[in-house]
Amino acid sequence: MGIKSLLSKPLAWYTARQIKKWNTQAVDLQQKWMQQLISEAKGTLFGLEHGFTSIQTYDDFKNKVPVRDYEQLKPYIEKVVHGDRNILWPGKPLYFAKTSGTTSGVKYIPISKESMPAHINAARNALLLYIAETDKADFVNGKMIFLQGSPEMQEKNGVHVGRLSGIVAHHVPDYLQRNRMPSWETNCIDDWEEKVDAIVEETVNENMTLISGIPPWVQMYFDRLTAKTGKKIKDIFPNFGLFVYGGVNFEPYRAKLEASIGCKIDSIETYPASEGFIAFQDSQTEKGLLLNVDAGMFYEFIPADEYYNENPTRIWLKDVELDKNYAIILNTNAGLWGYSIGDTVKFVSKNPYRLVVSGRIKHFISAFGEHVIGEEVEHALMTVAKAENIDVVEFTVAPQVNDPDGRLPFHEWFVEFGAHRPQNMDEFRLKVDALLQKKNVYYYDLIEGNVLQPLKIREMRKDAFIDYMRSQGKLGGQNKMPRLSNDRKIADELAGLIK
Repeated sequence: MGIKSLLSKPLAWYTARQIKKWNTQAVDLQQKWMQQLISEAKGTLFGLEHGFTSIQTYDDFKNKVPVRDYEQLKPYIEKVVHGDRNILWPGKPLYFAKTSGTTSGVKYIPISKESMPAHINAARNALLLYIAETDKADFVNGKMIFLQGSPEMQEKNGVHVGRLSGIVAHHVPDYLQRNRMPSWETNCIDDWEEKVDAIVEETVNENMTLISGIPPWVQMYFDRLTAKTGKKIKDIFPNFGLFVYGGVNFEPYRAKLEASIGCKIDSIETYPASEGFIAFQDSQTEKGLLLNVDAGMFYEFIPADEYYNENPTRIWLKDVELDKNYAIILNTNAGLWGYSIGDTVKFVSKNPYRLVVSGRIKHFISAFGEHVIGEEVEHALMTVAKAENIDVVEFTVAPQVNDPDGRLPFHEWFVEFGAHRPQNMDEFRLKVDALLQKKNVYYYDLIEGNVLQPLKIREMRKDAFIDYMRSQGKLGGQNKMPRLSNDRKIADELAGLIK
């Protein structure tokens, strides 16, 4: 056992005790953060315009601070980007995390000197809690790879601008820098496929012990390693034992990734966002991700089915219910206020507060009032696929209002299968449809009422989704394939990629 792994264990045990302590004080900590954020920002333009000095209670806060998405908060953010000080948070941001918005074009998410440490500490804590629980620390001695965006930065009115993963690369602790791969030069390659090939060359002969990234892009890395060597990942990297991921549900990718590796390995799920590091997996045995309640953020929640109502219910942590789908709202020490991040979550525990990410508030199908969400389609497809040993590589779903055969409308599923595909596609789709009906009563009613016919599956050719993402300029990095669309834009693009 190396010195790093030996030293990591007492730190892991100490961290576990500290986090267990704040788990028991989650509501009090959130109350503290609400008051502290308001106090620190009361002299900003936003604080002055929203009467922060008169806010005493959460009800006061709700009455003063409306829920906004990026487009609605953009007038304030534009002032910050222009270089103005004390707009949303005291002073100027440390960074802008640059992301792609669907309605706003490029989005600039402020990261302050106060908020930056939480991005680093949460990732570190996830690893330390894994060590504390499992007593497995050998991975600390080997090489670790983080498949991420370029760390190169631009400057906008005195503030550095980059992708979140690239910004974080500048703050990796010194004790991990020697273990970290790929090289700086390789990380700076913009073309994703060229970058993956360079990463393969750099890592194929290294002692890789931890690999981190979004599952579909890690799969591309694995595929190219196998193409180069003819070996399974476990034979290329015999000490590889921990996979860290975030951004998407792992389950649709698990079977293929594990087949590529050649065995099952431990994994840690994280929930990082440019707006803040919201949650991370703290246990290999408990379901859900631990809400990061002491990290400079005050969380609010709106029931997802009320989100578009004129006056939706708006609550904070102490009032959440289990197994209820909520849109998550952030207030942060980088100056985001009543900010709708666009994600939906569902709490699976309140002692401690653990959640699962259930989808995107704008990613749903409700062409007929069914309001089917990502969690439901993933559950239906992956449950049947797992039971029948079928490999699902990637998929997306869209409504088909005008059946080419003149029959009832339906949900059209575009699915790329791996080595094991359904032998009887009609039986397979009907099983998936039955599970979706069971999961969503509105969808069931529409099928039973002959408003919709059962779903149809379009089998995609190999690498169809990679080719689609390439055509959109979204190959690699933090880009993800939407699970659901309420229109035909993606579906029409995929039509030419059907097997």
